[in-house]
Amino acid sequence: MIARFKKSRFGPIGIDIGSRSVKLAQFSEDGKRLIEASRWDLPMPNAEELSDDELDDQVVESLAQAREGRGFKGNDAVLCLNHRQLFLQNIRVSKTAQVSLDRTVQQEAAGRIPFPVADAEIRYFEAADIRQGDAVMREVILMACHRPVLERLLRVVERANFRPVAVDVEPTSLVRTYTSQFRRDEDREVRTMYVHVGFESTLVVIAQGDELLFVKYIDLGGKQFDEAVSRKLKMSITDSAALRRNNGDRRSDRQDPEITRSVADAIRPAVERLAGELSMCVRYHSVTFRGRPLERFVLGGGEASEALLEALTKRVGVAGELSDPFRMYARSGKSGRTCYWDIAAGLALRETNSTA
Repeated sequence: MIARFKKSRFGPIGIDIGSRSVKLAQFSEDGKRLIEASRWDLPMPNAEELSDDELDDQVVESLAQAREGRGFKGNDAVLCLNHRQLFLQNIRVSKTAQVSLDRTVQQEAAGRIPFPVADAEIRYFEAADIRQGDAVMREVILMACHRPVLERLLRVVERANFRPVAVDVEPTSLVRTYTSQFRRDEDREVRTMYVHVGFESTLVVIAQGDELLFVKYIDLGGKQFDEAVSRKLKMSITDSAALRRNNGDRRSDRQDPEITRSVADAIRPAVERLAGELSMCVRYHSVTFRGRPLERFVLGGGEASEALLEALTKRVGVAGELSDPFRMYARSGKSGRTCYWDIAAGLALRETNSTA
């Protein structure tokens, strides 16, 4: 008799390639246990002066370093399109139109996206029905990617010895991270604003359960915070980034109060601008999608912190909480700030047809 042992199962590796670092996350196949999560910084100096090939080489090397010596299983990976690769826009179409929604979206995309439709991968999400004057319109979230950009991303990941099994987008990945945690029936009716503050931009997603209602990228993030500190304290960008990061990554009781106060004063105008942008998103939601108020505000991304949460919550007027994409899972020793992995976790939780 041949003994048959059931193989240990695991999900795909979620790969989030940001502007400043790469983040990897992987769960068990049933999504109940965190297998591994890691982050590796991308080289920052003179990145804007490098060619595409040189930038790709840096990403390949960073992916290899993020994986080296860690507990990741297999090579299957789910990738992500971010603000640099994704054209995104909310559009409204008539519900009474005789042509199909697919055709209507294609026609709208042809006049909006900055590359030929024939060279584009186009997807869309139906958000909700809204009233515009006397007419009932359908709000649609249009997403498009230039196919050569997608092909470049796939080549980079394959060079790092991963096997891409799916490509997702940041907004759906972010929402998936938290709908996997909020599973009660009443949670599906709650409207939440998810805010992912990255290095180059901030992603805002308003969703009811797993249904996207509103998506927007705001051109503001850690880069603008570094520039503000550089101007205020008369430091180089490299030094201001190191100062802000090294102090911010420490526990609050180990932070230098003077540095914390100086940094907070320097970035206050940028934080106020971000708060104003979020307030406009909240107003758009309240006017466009009536019936249910926003009940939850979740702050994540590499720039998320208790101090930033407190500052934004005061202006936004919605109860806020700091992101923790791993809070419902066995962590395998993972501790400290986990906001970095809110996108990667959602990618790792994406269902695929691949088996381990």
